[in-house]
Amino acid sequence: MSKVPENLKYSKTHEWVRVDGDIATVGITDFAQQELSDIVFVEITALGQKVQQSDSIGIIEAVKAVADLYAPVSGEVVEANDAVKATPALVNSDPYGQGWLAKIRLTNSAELESLLGPAAYAELAKRSAHH
Repeated sequence: MSKVPENLKYSKTHEWVRVDGDIATVGITDFAQQELSDIVFVEITALGQKVQQSDSIGIIEAVKAVADLYAPVSGEVVEANDAVKATPALVNSDPYGQGWLAKIRLTNSAELESLLGPAAYAELAKRSAHH
């Protein structure tokens, strides 16, 4: 069973969000990294750009698939995780820690209300796993 930390918010597209002041740190969930399997390349394509919730902000390449990273919230993409650029496997080994992907300066914190809590996300991941 994949890990779903209690202190985060989640998107239906399997991103997680940790908010600190007006900065949202974003990554992909444990479930998503398991589904993708061995991640070999990560690029944050929207660095420095203003994005809307659900816009693609980057690309995650795994051995067997390429996935978009979506912005779970609107704002400006202010940072990309260089460690993950150098060592993409961090996303597999530590998706909620060293494997974070981007930081977004929030422009509409009300959007956080539309994200899933841990219980709802765990349910979604469980349903998604059966496809």
